[in-house]
Amino acid sequence: MKRSVCIGSLLLSHICTEELIPFHESDPLHRWLWKNYQHALAFHFAIQEINKNPYLLPNMSLGYQFYNGFPSDQFTLWSTLHWLSGQGIFVPNYNCKKQDKSVAIIAGTTATFSAEIGTLLELYKTPQITYGPFDPLLSDKDQFPSLYQMATSDSTVVHGMISLLLHFGWTWVALFVSDDMKGEQFLRYFEAEMVKKGLCVAFTQKLPATKRLYASTDITFMTGISLSSANVHILYGEVRSLINVDFAGGYFLTRVLHSFHGGFSFSPHKGEIPGLKHFLKTVDPSHYPEDFYFTKLWFHIFTCLPSGSLCGEIGDCPPNTSLEFSPGDINIMTLSDSSYFIYNAVYAVAHALHKMFLEKVEMGSPGDAAQPKLLPWQLHPLLKKIQFRNSAGSDISFHETRHDVVQYDIQNIVNFPVGLGLMVNIGKFFSKSSRDPALVINEEMIEWPIAFKETPQSVCSQSCGPGFRKVPQEGRPVCCYTCTFCTETFPIRQVETVSISTDISTRNHCLPKLVTFLAFEESLGMALACMALCFSVLTAVVLWVFVKHRDTPIIKANKRTLSYILLIALLLCFLCSLLFLGRPNTATCLLQQIAFGLVFTVAVSTVLAKTITVILAFKFTKPGRTIRQLLVSGASNSLIPICFLIQLAVCGIWLGISPPFTELDAHSEHGHIILVCNKGSVTAFYCVLGYLGSLALASFTLAFLARNLPDTFNEAKFLTFSMLVFCSVWVTFLPVYHSTKGKVMVAVEVFSILASSAGLLGCIFLPKCYIILIRPEKNSLKDLKKRASSKGF
Repeated sequence: MKRSVCIGSLLLSHICTEELIPFHESDPLHRWLWKNYQHALAFHFAIQEINKNPYLLPNMSLGYQFYNGFPSDQFTLWSTLHWLSGQGIFVPNYNCKKQDKSVAIIAGTTATFSAEIGTLLELYKTPQITYGPFDPLLSDKDQFPSLYQMATSDSTVVHGMISLLLHFGWTWVALFVSDDMKGEQFLRYFEAEMVKKGLCVAFTQKLPATKRLYASTDITFMTGISLSSANVHILYGEVRSLINVDFAGGYFLTRVLHSFHGGFSFSPHKGEIPGLKHFLKTVDPSHYPEDFYFTKLWFHIFTCLPSGSLCGEIGDCPPNTSLEFSPGDINIMTLSDSSYFIYNAVYAVAHALHKMFLEKVEMGSPGDAAQPKLLPWQLHPLLKKIQFRNSAGSDISFHETRHDVVQYDIQNIVNFPVGLGLMVNIGKFFSKSSRDPALVINEEMIEWPIAFKETPQSVCSQSCGPGFRKVPQEGRPVCCYTCTFCTETFPIRQVETVSISTDISTRNHCLPKLVTFLAFEESLGMALACMALCFSVLTAVVLWVFVKHRDTPIIKANKRTLSYILLIALLLCFLCSLLFLGRPNTATCLLQQIAFGLVFTVAVSTVLAKTITVILAFKFTKPGRTIRQLLVSGASNSLIPICFLIQLAVCGIWLGISPPFTELDAHSEHGHIILVCNKGSVTAFYCVLGYLGSLALASFTLAFLARNLPDTFNEAKFLTFSMLVFCSVWVTFLPVYHSTKGKVMVAVEVFSILASSAGLLGCIFLPKCYIILIRPEKNSLKDLKKRASSKGF
């Protein structure tokens, strides 16, 4: 004996227009949503297939109950209470049905409707399987533990829309979203993605989630459309009450909103269900005589009824009458998303019931399996783990992983002549993640809106023609700009496109100006960098030699501590020249001049200290008590930090008043813009140079006066020649520096740093290295005394 199990269904077949149209309250009207009857037919077809399938629910008959689900504040719970009570009079917690209550309910045209009835159904732990669009709020299992959504997450539809906009070059769009949490989330995410891709929003309009037809919001909505400067409008959310077209939860990208002709729709990919089209072609009201909705639909379309329906009062339909010939605004033959989800929802419940009965048989309860007493809450563990492949070849489950891979069909809405209502697949969008989207479009199949003969444009400002450049409009999005003539040169920020007119007389086209700088990769920069590194290595080698032979007479006689400080300062001088190479930025511009000034101050002041030490040691052959204390205490060494602190104060004032910064030089080189460091305060720069010059001049003067002192222990001649080279380099630097521009000016400064530092290194230290490494016999106390006595010292 076959047992039966029932599934409840709340399907939206008509709405009460007294909720929608402010006509006479005594004239209750209904507006029938004829296309939605496809939902019921998909339900019928799924039930029929399951009951004929010997491998799914064998010896069981799957029944159903239909109720109209009103998506309105007044009637939302009306059908649910009717379903629970079973009578016209609603008695909470009482079931007046003669048959068992349904084990699950398929409902949910909108998220609001599902949430409202879900609160009531949760009292009975009744599974609710929604066929409406996916809503993240309904995924909250703490609030809706008994609710399951057939639709997958639509978060990737944002990437699909962005890809479509970029494909057609539409950078200026208007957004219409539902005024609810889901619409707010979409708006926030979509605007963020648009900013990343350089797209702009013309304006945003929020549509009320529940409203009266032909209300004031309609006027605002249509006024916004007519005044919009954008040719592309994006609609997101539940907009059925506004557009009078039933694409439940659809996402529309369209130009003509009143008819949607020429627009695009993103629809979750769905395979073709075998046998469904044949069922829709052959079904008629005689197959379901108890369903008066079907009879009303049939009469509405064909103004006749199948033979024997109404006692001859209405004419009989011809034998070949079929829903295949329904008008475009109804279009029963094209499977909608909601109908596809309903078909899968029925099968999901059937598979869950099948598995539950198998488990009972395996547990040794054949009596329970034959005479099942089912409670709705028993299905929850099975529905959560259910996984099967439907007849269209798609994997169906309620697991979270199903959201990872999403594919959308892109459909072109063809509604001309009015009422045609065709949805033509013209492409697809496939995405495993936001990083690897794939868009495929067949442009030859697209039917554009009547107002456009070719692919429409939607931009805030037209592209600038040859000989023009973009100038952003203050206070407007980046897509909005004005076009002005290209000038020969003009200042511009680094991030902008730089153009010049190649022919000043005609200005007939523009070429891009390249932003350049003294880079390491070019020959000049590479040569200077190699010189700096070679000298740095050489200085490090000399320092190593001096440290290794620190106890030899020649090093001890020339103040080895000062020699170490000078070598380290020279090493930093060579390395600081690298700051002038490469792409300038704020940090390098600040460090260039400051490091140069401070390091060279240490180097020159060290030379000055060595010179003073030589004079104190040799000029006063009979030093008094004061001179002896100065020599013993190393007072000359304190000159280095004093000079350093003075230069540090000058640099600090420089940074505080007018620090260096990056600058684009458009005048030095034709066709190029050179990125250089501006000194900020030229006066401060020359104060740093002047201070260095005064130290160098003092060192040179003292060394020159001490040049004739005995040279056995005296390096005054070397100091004199080194400072002569140093001063010659920087005296030559000033006129050359002012006569050059751009990268050459930077190269001159780098070369001056390297040349002056190399002069100090070569003149002071190389002679000592020659004696230490090649003539070590001269680096002994005995030899030094012998040479001193031969010169009469």
